[in-house]
Amino acid sequence: MGDVLAGIHATWEFDTDSVLIRFERGIRTPKLFQSLRERRIPYAALSSVTLTPGKRGTVVLRAVPRAGADPLVEAASGQLKEGCDPYRLVLPAEREVLAEYYADELRALLDPASDEPADRFLVAAPEAPMNFKAYDGRAGFDGERVSFRWSWTGASSAKWKAGDQTFKVSELAGIVWRSPEALDGYLRLLPRAAAPVDHRTGGSLGDLHGPGGSGSADGASADGVPVAAPVTRAADQDPAAVLFGLGYGPVHESLPFAAAVLESVRRTQPAPAASAPALVNAGRRDPADIAERIHHLGELHQAGLVTDAEYTAKKAQLLAEL
Repeated sequence: MGDVLAGIHATWEFDTDSVLIRFERGIRTPKLFQSLRERRIPYAALSSVTLTPGKRGTVVLRAVPRAGADPLVEAASGQLKEGCDPYRLVLPAEREVLAEYYADELRALLDPASDEPADRFLVAAPEAPMNFKAYDGRAGFDGERVSFRWSWTGASSAKWKAGDQTFKVSELAGIVWRSPEALDGYLRLLPRAAAPVDHRTGGSLGDLHGPGGSGSADGASADGVPVAAPVTRAADQDPAAVLFGLGYGPVHESLPFAAAVLESVRRTQPAPAASAPALVNAGRRDPADIAERIHHLGELHQAGLVTDAEYTAKKAQLLAEL
């Protein structure tokens, strides 16, 4: 397309295969945008494009990312406020016709598989090294290792007893980022031998940002890659987590950090194991066993640990074994 569309706080530059979003650095620009500076979004990373009325005489052009395409969006897990959404371009209402033109142009460039989740990250994560100050310590990431250095004024005795921590990304199963704008925000690393926890006690299995974007209670993700097993430690007692607080771990520092770690973790994950070929003369499964597994699958689905699509596909697979 080769065109430029300037909006409030950002400018979109359209190329043949991607859109380059450049964020302003003005005093009114959200700090997350200033931290990101610019992002190149391949059209293949988009699922749809919308144009809606905005506030105070504006319209909003939004490119909707595909699930699994952007590590920043995956790490945020729906917790970003509308004004901090990097995929929104706010324009004066008098430019609505021009915005509609670009929306149509973008829609024509979408990938045929745009409505399906991406099988890998298509948008680059923020680059390491980076660090931020949390309430109970300082977090650092050099591209290969994440380090937590505890603060004597904020860290719990459990963390002091465990000592400063260093984690290789190759040893992690995923991350959980809970916005510092929540009352109990934190960044939790999920070592392969440890696990996600319920947010009611400090985390959620549904928030496991690991190999396939979702975890399961039996130690394997939907694509067969091993993940962590459940634990119940609260974030303030977990040496693999740092706490946020007023002025500690702000979104514009901790979220790009989490996205960079998540991208590195996903990149180092082993390829899913190939499914074993079905035995020609294999006997049918015990109906009671199948019923029990479907019941367990239903519990995972109700708890939000597997998606609707995963539940439907797995249930059909189990029923086919009868």
